[in-house]
Amino acid sequence: MDGRGGTALPVLVGGGPLALRRTRAVGGEARVTVVGAMSAPLGGDRIALEATAGPGARLHIGSAAATIALPGRSGRPAHYEIRLTVADGATLYWLPEPLISAQGSDLRMTTRVELAPTARLVLREEQILGRTGESPGHLTARLTVHRAGRPLLDQELSYGPGPGPGALGWDGGAVLGGHRAVGQLLVVDPSYAMSPLAPRALTGTAVLTPLTGPAALATAVAPDAIHLRRALDEAAAAVG
Repeated sequence: MDGRGGTALPVLVGGGPLALRRTRAVGGEARVTVVGAMSAPLGGDRIALEATAGPGARLHIGSAAATIALPGRSGRPAHYEIRLTVADGATLYWLPEPLISAQGSDLRMTTRVELAPTARLVLREEQILGRTGESPGHLTARLTVHRAGRPLLDQELSYGPGPGPGALGWDGGAVLGGHRAVGQLLVVDPSYAMSPLAPRALTGTAVLTPLTGPAALATAVAPDAIHLRRALDEAAAAVG
């Protein structure tokens, strides 16, 4: 905290393909925008992004544009690791623009979140499989969330043609059913321990599910990025 009821940003450092920009604060909330300084992630890249919200802080992190996974000359996969830590009494909003898996790309993405017992998290992930008129690349995305040192959520999804059995059946009726946009909204809020949310269907092919945590997870598939964002916006309104 900055001593005036707001959130300070004592450290803000970026390099390589990721530039970090302090943007206009709202109320006592600090805001950071991730800006792509060059094309990335390319095949063979290794990128990491780390954010920590200290005790009582309110931190909102977004991005200026979509992230596009592209093939590289090496033929090796790209790796993108995100590490988020939220202390007691703090709130972190992780709301980047979509990740686009371009044809021929191979990206392994991991997001790891560590939450203190009274921390609050709002996390959105959106993945678009292929640009207009093209097939997607291969994308493996894993999200791991721990609260008070205990697992809250651990899931891995794999899409698109590529190596390994994890991608088999990715376009079938049990997974995407022909859709090309998939996303989720995870909200972890200590207040849900007393007032848990009820499961409910949302617009289109989206559902809101309470988790033991206390948390709620909205998952959606859609034909495109616009319909996906509408479904996740509806989920955000439902959780308050």
